[in-house]
Amino acid sequence: NDTGVLREALLDWKPDITFNLLEEFHGVAVYDQHVASYLELMKQPYTGCNPRGLMLAHDKVLCKQILQYHRIPTPLFTVYELGNKITPPKKMKYPLFVKSATEDASFGLSKKSIVHDAEELVERVQFIFDETKTDALVEEYIVGREFYVGVLGNNRITTLPIWELLMTKLPKGEFNIATEQVKWDYAYQKKMGVKTEAPTDLSKEMSAKIVRLCKRIYKALFMTGYARMDLRVTEDGRIYVLEANPNPNLSYGEDFAESAHVAGIEYGDLIQKILALGLNYRPAWRV
Repeated sequence: NDTGVLREALLDWKPDITFNLLEEFHGVAVYDQHVASYLELMKQPYTGCNPRGLMLAHDKVLCKQILQYHRIPTPLFTVYELGNKITPPKKMKYPLFVKSATEDASFGLSKKSIVHDAEELVERVQFIFDETKTDALVEEYIVGREFYVGVLGNNRITTLPIWELLMTKLPKGEFNIATEQVKWDYAYQKKMGVKTEAPTDLSKEMSAKIVRLCKRIYKALFMTGYARMDLRVTEDGRIYVLEANPNPNLSYGEDFAESAHVAGIEYGDLIQKILALGLNYRPAWRV
C-alpha cells in the first residue's frame, strides 16, 4: 500500500519487466488500475492488462453498459449506490443475483446471493453495503451452464479452450453459482463435486460462437495481456456474458493454466507468453 516502495524497487533494480499480480491497493480492488498507471508513468513494462482495460472491466456496472452498447448479451441489471435507499426494481424478474459492483474473487457471494422476493433483495443489498463497502449490482439470474474462456493478446487475440464449472453433487433445486465456498473451500468443493474441465458436448457452431463473442468483449473493453471471460449458456443456446476478468488467477493447476495445458501450452510456456505480451505492449510512452 505504498507506491514509494515500488518506486524504490524500480529505481534500484531496473527490471526489464514487472510481473503484475496485484489484487488490491489499500484494500480496494479497483485501485489496481492506478498501480498499472503508475508503472506506465515510471516507463516500466509490466504484465497483464493496461489501466483502461482494468478500469472498464473491474467496474462491473460500466462494463455491462459498454457490453449493452455493443449489443453483447448480458443479464438485465440495476445498481444500488452504497448507502442509498433500496427500492426493489419493478421490471426485473426473480430470482435475482446480488453482488458487489467492484469486488472480485467471489467476495460476498453465497447461496443467499440469489434472492426470490423484495424482502430478500433488500436484505442482501444491505449485506453487500455492509460487507464490501461498495455499490451493489443486481441482475437477473440466468439458468444455464457456466463457462470460462481464457484470452491472450494485445493486438492479435487468441483464446484458450472453453472451460466449464461443474457441481456433480449439487442438491436438486440449488443454484450453480461460483460462491466463495465453491472457489476457495476445499472441503465444500469435495462435498459438492466441484470441478472444472473442457466440455465434450458443445457443438462446433456453439464453440465458435462463444470464441467470437469473447474476442469481441476483449476488444470492446480495450483489454491487453490476458483475461478470462465468464459466461452462461441457457438450455436453448442463448449466451450471456457475466463478467470480464483481466489478470485472472494464474496459479498452476487453476482454470486458466489448465485450459492452456489442454491447448498444448505448458505452464512455463504460458508464463513466457504473458511476459512477451507485456514486453511487446506499446503504451503511449513507447510509441
